Amino acid sequence: MTVPQRSWTGGRLTAKTFLKPYKVAWVMFHPTWIPDSLDPSVESLKRARVIAGAVAALGVYTYVEGGFAFTEVLGNAMAASMVLLFLTPITAGVMLWVWRRSGGGTVAQLREPLVKALKLLLLFVGSVVTTVLLFTLSTSLPTLVRLVVTLAALWLAFFAMAGAIRITGNFFGTAVVHRCLPPLLATVTSWLMALFDLFSGDLHGLSLAMGILFILGAPVTVTAISLLEMRRLRSRYGIRLGAHPATLPRIPGTPPPMPPTAPPYVPQQGNPYGTPHTPPYGHPYPPQPAPGHAPHPAPGYVPQPAPGHPPHQGHPYAPPPGAPYPPQGNPYGQGPYGP
Repeated sequence: MTVPQRSWTGGRLTAKTFLKPYKVAWVMFHPTWIPDSLDPSVESLKRARVIAGAVAALGVYTYVEGGFAFTEVLGNAMAASMVLLFLTPITAGVMLWVWRRSGGGTVAQLREPLVKALKLLLLFVGSVVTTVLLFTLSTSLPTLVRLVVTLAALWLAFFAMAGAIRITGNFFGTAVVHRCLPPLLATVTSWLMALFDLFSGDLHGLSLAMGILFILGAPVTVTAISLLEMRRLRSRYGIRLGAHPATLPRIPGTPPPMPPTAPPYVPQQGNPYGTPHTPPYGHPYPPQPAPGHAPHPAPGYVPQPAPGHPPHQGHPYAPPPGAPYPPQGNPYGQGPYGP
């Protein structure tokens, strides 16, 4: 399996972009080497789930603490990042073992995409850990230094939160390894974190029934969307989770756009049997009259009588009525061919 060589950001970062941490996170946590999704409808469901989960989580923390529980959010972010740091490589290792036993490819073929996904995982975990450490250390620093550290921590906090939303869809770009790996990792991670909360009794201050409903709602929703995604990948593209990526069918790309249809050829109109002196569209350089002579009449020209004079009747060369010199007969007399 080969991965196209692409830069991480694709030139999308500028100096002005760093003033907005969510834009930096949008670029850094979705590099250009991550393949595009094959099912936009599933991506829409993922975004809706992330938004609903974030609203529900923030609402619970606000209700329990009587305000925005920022420390609770930081603690859960740290715990989630640690779970991802250990669980993601373990799950990927299990799938590597399955793919190796299935045949058709080797682990060495997947080394480069796995390293790229690991870098993205370490970037996210490092940003979360650094944010928590900066907020923790800022309480014991002098006022001026605390201000600078707090500003840096706030920038990193927005960066990490935007990155968490971004990686929820691509799950550290593991689709570059196998298209079914992101939904699998999302399902395993969500269930492990939910079971940890249930066994530890951390119901976020809710009652038993509401706490269980709130905790299990996330993994159930994630599992349903993941199963839908993997079923569509199998039915539409023939991509199965247990098959080595090197044995999967090549996904056809979007066909190139068709060139615009050329107008039909229309032959030159005109008389096909015309003489060379009468071209179909007229002579481009018509003959000019000699100086002192009237111009040549156009083809088909019919002379019109002068105003106040009736048109001539009879022979075209007969003199008009009342002419002073009426014709005197044949001026050449009778000849052998006379009348």
